Amino acid sequence: MEELDASEGAGSVDITFDEAGVPTIKLSGEVDMSNVDALRRLIEPVVARAPERVIFDLASLTFMDSSGIALLLQVSAKTGTVRLRDPSALVRRMLDATGLSDVLVVDS
Repeated sequence: MEELDASEGAGSVDITFDEAGVPTIKLSGEVDMSNVDALRRLIEPVVARAPERVIFDLASLTFMDSSGIALLLQVSAKTGTVRLRDPSALVRRMLDATGLSDVLVVDS
């Protein structure tokens, strides 16, 4: 798991691939404007492969602001489908309020 240093905010990313090569990106802690660029740099090599589908596991995510949503949309623009696994009620509300639940597919 890639941990960001404390000066960049409290967040981490863990990237795994299933047997079909589909990446799952597990975000933990907080994603906000203080660390989103560092997270983007860690995720970019996966996105550069232009996978058909990317799964974000958000079960361990404690906070995400609009910069985190923008990151998810940037990944969506470069891949086929972005699926969100176990988003918090806060993230779900943000997606519903912005109308992005049609673009970012939520898996319960």
